[in-house]
Amino acid sequence: MKVMLKKISTITLTILLLGFFTGSIQSQNPQAKSEWIPLFDGQSLDGWQVGQHPETFSVEDGKIVAHGKKAHLFYTGPVENHSFDNFEFKADVMTTEGSNSGIYFLTQYQEKGWPSKGYEAQVNNSYDKDPRRTGSLYGIDDVKKTVVNDNSWFTLRIKVEGRHITISVDGKQLVDYMQPKDATQQERFLESGTFALQGHDPDSKVYFKNIKVRPL
Repeated sequence: MKVMLKKISTITLTILLLGFFTGSIQSQNPQAKSEWIPLFDGQSLDGWQVGQHPETFSVEDGKIVAHGKKAHLFYTGPVENHSFDNFEFKADVMTTEGSNSGIYFLTQYQEKGWPSKGYEAQVNNSYDKDPRRTGSLYGIDDVKKTVVNDNSWFTLRIKVEGRHITISVDGKQLVDYMQPKDATQQERFLESGTFALQGHDPDSKVYFKNIKVRPL
């Protein structure tokens, strides 16, 4: 009987230790809880929807190309039922000279015009009509210095946790914003929403690939 109890105690202790170490590893490695999920299959615009001027967006050699009249490509696919609240988002982006674009988040689909809901992470390295540069939280926390060059790939990363928003470019954090509880533009912001890529104007040509999200 004593031997049996000793064996049971040993098994119980082993299980507890395994649980402890597993929890410890997960707490040190956030991706253990949630992996990066692709939102773009590299071949088609399945799971994405454009309202006005759908010809602005195309797929070319594994990249989404935004080039044409003002339009926005909204993610409407099955991941999280295209409604995200706490998440990390990343995409590889390349601009051409004089191009303007952006990535909207916490937004919602609309047929035409500039999205009226959510925030925009600016993509602009040399479009001089607008001084807000790549990495800006557009109109809220603007970056005035060019940090990446045209015709080169860079990684734009957005993280949202509650009211806290950070934006990084190639690992360098450019925005660290906490939305006030009494924000005067509160009607613009959603507690959850989707993503949208921007086609700004016919003279702008911007490429996107490796578009992924990690729910938190």
